[in-house]
Amino acid sequence: MQQKFSNRMVSMPKSFVREILKISQDSEVISFTGELPHSLLFQVDEIKKATEQVLLVNGKEEIQYCQEKGYYPLRKFIASRYFHRFGIDISPEDILITNCSQQGLDLLGKIFLDKGDNVIIEKPGNLSVIQAFSAYEPKVNTVNLLDDGIDNLELERLLKEINPKFIYTVPNFQNPTGVSHQLEKRVATAELVSKYNTILIEDDTYGELRFIGQDLPLMKQFAFQNTILLGSFSKIVASGFGLGWVVANKEIMEKLVIAKNGVDSYDNFFPQKVLYRFLMKGNFDLEMTKIKEGYQKQRDAMVLALEKYFPKTVEFTRPEGGMFIWVTLPEGISAEKVFEEAARLKVVFVPGGTFYRKALEVNKLRLTYTNFDDATIEEGIKRLGNAIRRVIDASIARRYVFEEFIEDRDLSINSINK
Repeated sequence: MQQKFSNRMVSMPKSFVREILKISQDSEVISFTGELPHSLLFQVDEIKKATEQVLLVNGKEEIQYCQEKGYYPLRKFIASRYFHRFGIDISPEDILITNCSQQGLDLLGKIFLDKGDNVIIEKPGNLSVIQAFSAYEPKVNTVNLLDDGIDNLELERLLKEINPKFIYTVPNFQNPTGVSHQLEKRVATAELVSKYNTILIEDDTYGELRFIGQDLPLMKQFAFQNTILLGSFSKIVASGFGLGWVVANKEIMEKLVIAKNGVDSYDNFFPQKVLYRFLMKGNFDLEMTKIKEGYQKQRDAMVLALEKYFPKTVEFTRPEGGMFIWVTLPEGISAEKVFEEAARLKVVFVPGGTFYRKALEVNKLRLTYTNFDDATIEEGIKRLGNAIRRVIDASIARRYVFEEFIEDRDLSINSINK
C-alpha cells in the first residue's frame, strides 16, 4: 500500500501533540499539552438557549445550506469587532468563515503555493502551520523569534535572498513561546513586507486573550493591502464550534472562495447562527473580561508553582496573555529525556524540538496552563520539577563518571610513559 500514497505525504509530519494526547487518556496523567480552553468557562446554558432560539425562529430554514463566505451577520460582527478594538474599517465581504483557523492556513497554501516556493515562518513555530503548508511542498525557511518579536535583520536578509510567497507570524502570545511582538518590531516588520512587496499572514488567534497590559496594533494597520488576517472563536467561546475566519482583500478573497468550494461547497451554517445568537445576547467585552480573568488566575498559579518546584537553573516566560509558558532547561539537558522521566511520574508536556522545522533535541518545552484548576497545576508542576531534577542529577553523575574515566586514563598513560 505504501507505494500508492502521494509524494507529498512523505514530507508531512505527524502531530506530536496528537500522539501525546493518546498518553493523556490515562485519568491519572496530568497533561499540559493541548491548546484547550477551560471547560468551566464554557457558558453551556447560554449556548443551549441560543440553539433553541435559532430553531424557534425558523427551524427548517436555519438548517439549510448557507452563503459561500459564511453567515453574513457573523461576518458583520467580526468586522465590527475589528473596528471596536483597533479602529480598522473592514468589510464583511472581505471575511471568509472557515472550519477553525487551520482550514484558513490550508486554503492559503492552496491558492499561493507551488512545489518549491519559499515561505518564511517563525523559529520556533507551531507544528500545525508546517503541517498545513507542507501538503503543497514549499521550501520552509525560518526566522528567529526574539523576546520582542521577529529578528528583522534576519528577515530582511531572507527577503532579499529568496523572494518568499509569504511570511507567517503570530504576533500575540505566540505558540509555543507566548512571546508578543513589541510595537517597534510590528512597525518594522510591516515596513519590510511593504518594501519587498510580499504577503504577511498575521495569525491573531490568541489576540483577544491579553490579561496584562494594553492591546497592541495589528500589523495589518501598518501594511493593510499586504496583510491577511486569521482569527478563531475556538479559544474565546467554545472550541467545539470549530469556527475561524480569514480577512483578505477582494482579489485574494475570490481565490479563497474558489479553493474552499473545492473542499466544502457549503459551510456548517447552523453552528454559525447559534454562535452569532450567543455573541449578541449580551456584552461581549464583559464576557471576554471574565475569560481573561480566569486565564490570568491559571497563569499565575502555574508561575507560582514553577517558582516553587523547578530548579533555580530553569528559566521560563511570564506571558501577558494567551495560553502558553515556554521553559528553558539548563544547557545540555534534553527536554526529550525529561519527557520520558515525567511520563513515568504521570505528567506530560510538549518537548520544544517539536516546534522546529527539523525535529531537534533541545532544552526547551511548552506548557499550557488554561485547562486546569490551581491544585492540578501545582501537583503537575511538582511532578515535572521532580522529573527535571532526576534528569539533571543523572546528567551530572554521567559527567562525573566520564571526567573520572578521563582522569584515570591520563594517569595511566602518564605512568606508562614514565
